Amino acid sequence: MQPFIADTDTENWHDFEVGSRREVIALLRAISDKKQEVRVAARDGGAVYTTAILAVDGDADTVLIDRPLDPDYERALLSGDVSFETSLDKIRIFFGSDSLHPSLHDGKPALKMAVPASLIRLQRREYYRMATPLTNPVRVSIPLPPELGGGVGVFPLADISVGGIAILDNQFVLGDTIGRDYAECRIELPDLGNITTNLQIRNMLDMTLLNNKPNRRLGCQFIDMGRGAAAAVQRYITKLERERNARINGIG
Repeated sequence: MQPFIADTDTENWHDFEVGSRREVIALLRAISDKKQEVRVAARDGGAVYTTAILAVDGDADTVLIDRPLDPDYERALLSGDVSFETSLDKIRIFFGSDSLHPSLHDGKPALKMAVPASLIRLQRREYYRMATPLTNPVRVSIPLPPELGGGVGVFPLADISVGGIAILDNQFVLGDTIGRDYAECRIELPDLGNITTNLQIRNMLDMTLLNNKPNRRLGCQFIDMGRGAAAAVQRYITKLERERNARINGIG
């Protein structure tokens, strides 16, 4: 089972997948040895809690994790797929399991799962977000389906990463449907031209601006973006970083 990766806009996370069993076990043991906190969540979102990896046994193909004290959490986690998130040396680690079982560790209650077949390892650079300019903002044009009035909506970007964008929808045109896909969206990158990609709404935040006007921030993930478009996004992020550093040095 693959993990569901929350709060990230990373596209093509398979590029960051660790499939070597030896390396998976080594990473899990390092997380255990360093007593790193691990967030575990039921796929349906019904339970989230902090745990720790107690032991990893490659020969027995088992991983033992600390058991929640709340019986409701435990029932939720035992009911189906779960996903784990932690960090190791400032690198985010994700893995999943489709089955947890009650067990014991040194005579104390624990939960047992099989060693995951793979995990995802994301370094900071892969999900780093860069704020886009407030003046002369970058814009994305999104074709709207008939139920949203048709035509094309144009929205300013709030930030951009190699995996996605955040847009501002102050007219609440796109609604609040998490997981909705929009095809053939065009982003106008200054000095680099236009790129086209599909977008999926991943998260939403309603805000009130300083002028007391409501606004909505939508986090969008790139879907099926071509290599050329992805390279253009990375070049644009590098350009923004250079401009920001120049301003900082100028101030200093």
